[in-house]
Amino acid sequence: MNKLYLFGIGGTGSRVIKALTMLLACGIDTNKFEIVPIIVDPDASNGDVTRTVQLLKDYDYIRKEINANGNVEGFFKTHIEELSTGSNYKFGLGDTNNKKFGQYINLNGLDSANEALVRLLFSEENLDADMQVGFKGNPNIGSVVLNRFIDSEEFHNLANGFKPGDRIFIISSIFGGTGAAGFPLLLKNIRNVESTFPNYKLLQDAPIGAVSVLPYFNVTVDDDSSIDGATFVSKAKAALSYYDVNVSGNNSLNSFYYIADSHTSNQLNNEGGVGQKNQAHFVELASALAIVDFCKESTHKLDCMNGQAVSPIYKEFGVQQDKVIFGLENLAPATSQLLNVPLSKFTLFALYVNNKLKEAKEQNWAKDLNLNSLMGSSFYNHLSQFINEYKGWLNEMGSNQRTFLPYNMNVGENNLFEFINGYKAESSMFDKGGKSYGRFDFMLSKVDKDIDSKSQGHQRFVDLFYAATEELIKTKYNF
Repeated sequence: MNKLYLFGIGGTGSRVIKALTMLLACGIDTNKFEIVPIIVDPDASNGDVTRTVQLLKDYDYIRKEINANGNVEGFFKTHIEELSTGSNYKFGLGDTNNKKFGQYINLNGLDSANEALVRLLFSEENLDADMQVGFKGNPNIGSVVLNRFIDSEEFHNLANGFKPGDRIFIISSIFGGTGAAGFPLLLKNIRNVESTFPNYKLLQDAPIGAVSVLPYFNVTVDDDSSIDGATFVSKAKAALSYYDVNVSGNNSLNSFYYIADSHTSNQLNNEGGVGQKNQAHFVELASALAIVDFCKESTHKLDCMNGQAVSPIYKEFGVQQDKVIFGLENLAPATSQLLNVPLSKFTLFALYVNNKLKEAKEQNWAKDLNLNSLMGSSFYNHLSQFINEYKGWLNEMGSNQRTFLPYNMNVGENNLFEFINGYKAESSMFDKGGKSYGRFDFMLSKVDKDIDSKSQGHQRFVDLFYAATEELIKTKYNF
């Protein structure tokens, strides 16, 4: 299979990769592309990064457990892998730990003329900036550090493994430090890669897509912080002006996606480290859909010649109805067609695992699976952890602005099929098992007889719920 090398730059990059991982767990199709997430962030302890890395590890464990016969077609069907074994999906940026920026560039080791030049280009505050927590909204610092990644082991691994048909996608914000600096530098280095690199011509003419995330949140005012939300818009305007010449202006990208939101809420002003855990936002989910869209783009529309896109494509994201609080019913038809069914199926799966699975041990399908043993396994621990993160992700989007509230995750015992906000479930007096979890159990027993006999153990468990939720969503809702 071909691979999509997915660069997630900075905190926004990590959160979009997290959103994409949730979509892949739901079974969203990537046109058979395997995904290689590459997180580019000097802040190794960043809370957004660590949450995403753990989610990717859980996904990888679950998929390996259900891939016994090499055929995964439902939940978790897309393969995700590390660029380098043991890299934890991260891209090495050299030694930035416990260093000030001045130390990183060896300011004291420069001759007097070069030191004077550096002091003209960077303020004392810049030179004294702690590199361990990223670039804190300073793209001028980020550009120096990120321009070195072409010499890294990870970039050489990418060049060695790049094959015809592979693609590259870059996620970045445009209003901070890491993303605004990293995106154009990464793009420039790939398009201008030297002939000494393996597969250099394939890289130069690779299909490359990117999403630039414009301001969609603000941060609380903190006089002691170097991050000032009041500068986000001006930074975005400056970056767009630069991109107009050096990105879209020179046809460096095949597909360029733009996204923003005027309804912004304040996130806590954390300069980095473990405390930076921004609430999930619908903009990140929409940005993940841009990645899916790029995977499905026809190859002939992504031709390059001498490092330039022959016919560059530019896209924006929109919803059907502009509401501050919205759900599935407010999405544009193309988005609904892609998202509603798989997201609803996985949410229904998550509700059953959290609320009912422990009581299901006497069901015939559960006895066939030896549910007691399954629930004591490492597989179940990883699955439970993933589902809890999924529920947390939905809850965070439902408490943010703009508020995306597609589901009622606190639906009652007797009204399970009221879990999709904005949609009324079809019902019939002939529904066997009843109108709530009893109906779910009936469907699990029904599809259990039809599951391929080659599907056993953990794979059979996931296949069973994929088939049951497929039937329930199809018969209950008019999507």
